Amino acid sequence: MAEAMRASVAQLLKGIDRYNPENLATLERYVEMQVKENTYDLEASLAVLKLYQFNPSYFQTQITSLILLKALTNLPHTDFILCKCLIDTAKLEEEQLKGVIKIADMLEMCQFKDFWDYVREEEDLISGVLGFEDSIRKFICHVVSATFQTVEKSYLQEVLGGINDLQINQWISKYGWSVQANGVVFVNAQDDNIKTKNIREKITFDSVAAIMATSR
Repeated sequence: MAEAMRASVAQLLKGIDRYNPENLATLERYVEMQVKENTYDLEASLAVLKLYQFNPSYFQTQITSLILLKALTNLPHTDFILCKCLIDTAKLEEEQLKGVIKIADMLEMCQFKDFWDYVREEEDLISGVLGFEDSIRKFICHVVSATFQTVEKSYLQEVLGGINDLQINQWISKYGWSVQANGVVFVNAQDDNIKTKNIREKITFDSVAAIMATSR
């Protein structure tokens, strides 16, 4: 059903109907479907926010919150920023949206323990968004992989949301990391991530002649 609706919405977004507010109900249902079925369509989300921008009276805080939460599941990509820029600043002051922005700021600043503490206190904020927590764990693992060569297993459990031994071992295995005898997780050698790149600059005679002519 999700694939069928994705195809239908993709067709809708190709034409001028993209800017028809009468299609908002369809697009909003599609956002809710993505939340329930753990799928993601950034273009559709941006279309909804653009329609809200053109038609402020149609604005729905709940749908906007879901769009922002889904954008966070695609970190480290910049989807959240793209979506946020289409929302009126006055609307961003609404409590529900302020909560989403708060957790986005925590993730941006790598305050992962604070993030998990906050979403546990405000569990209604992310309730119903299927796969949200694991998507954030993927992002945290991305940050860990880019930052550390080794990390304490207990610290890794903490930043991934206080998960148990079975869960942490699954994440370690997923990313090809290994646990040493002293309880330290070997993430990777940073040297392995450094890739050389040859840069070749090509300057043609015509371009040099044009520069010399203008400098006379």
